[in-house]
Amino acid sequence: MRLVTFIDSDGRPRAGAFIDNDQAVVDLQGASLAVSQKEHMAFTSVLALLEAGDDALNQAKALVAKAPSAAVLQRSNVKLLAPIQPPPQIRDCSCFELHLQQCYESARRAKASRAADPEAALRDMDTSEDDRVLETFNRQPIYYKANRFAVIGPDEPVIWPSYSRLMDFELELACYIGKGGKNISRDQARAHIAGFTIFNDMSARDAQGREMPGKLGPAKGKDFDTGNVMGPCLVTADEIEDPYNLTMVARVNGEEWGRGSTADMRWQFEDLIEHISRDETLYTGEVLGSGTVGNGCGLEHLRYLKPNDVVELEIEQIGILASQIIKAE
Repeated sequence: MRLVTFIDSDGRPRAGAFIDNDQAVVDLQGASLAVSQKEHMAFTSVLALLEAGDDALNQAKALVAKAPSAAVLQRSNVKLLAPIQPPPQIRDCSCFELHLQQCYESARRAKASRAADPEAALRDMDTSEDDRVLETFNRQPIYYKANRFAVIGPDEPVIWPSYSRLMDFELELACYIGKGGKNISRDQARAHIAGFTIFNDMSARDAQGREMPGKLGPAKGKDFDTGNVMGPCLVTADEIEDPYNLTMVARVNGEEWGRGSTADMRWQFEDLIEHISRDETLYTGEVLGSGTVGNGCGLEHLRYLKPNDVVELEIEQIGILASQIIKAE
């Protein structure tokens, strides 16, 4: 299924699923009423559906297959939120080495460009701090916890934070935890994944550059309202045969800025689940981000967003997550 959360005519969030090439939405609770004349607690939200387990998901799948006309809405007539908004937790991991390498190279080039001899300054630059991060990256999964209350969906604009001049997008694959647990082995981890979505981890690069020397991770470089965009849907794990062979493309105003593949993930979600769940419980609905795919952000190309730009992030078999970047006057 391709699960969504949408706003109904009364302004309430409802659980649904895409049909007709994502051009229509089945209201799951409405479909339950139309078919059985009963409401189902599991259909009150996408999170409740995941928490209810496999039986509820199978019932939802049967309703989507029937798609009673009384419960079908056109995509153009609804507002989509993130599939789970807010999720119980977000951990954004780093799984693509090329992204790290190219971001460090771009940051050094930007700094060297201010010198009298940029090429000489670049050659003489100390890379030991960057090298240590890459050593850690290759030794174990690394991640930070993001602001779950800043999650929005595809039909809400990203609001440019007032303290930033250099705004960037980041193209990521994300998984949702289905069945919770602790001390989950890698071999068992796939069974704990409910499905996947696209994650645009918006970044205020100038703020991020100021705070990262403090070595506590990103803060205001990442944490601002509307900064975590997810969607357009949660594609259940059974719909994607191989999540590690998906093409990823980033466009700004229709121009391709970069592309990559989930095949390049140094750490897969099974590795992340095993690592994170050591003596720590993972809960249903939590989000694990893949980190940015190589070539999947502007910084890697020393390009930045402008007000009113439209960012389109596409991942094969999931869809397109489009967001407009709005700056207050």
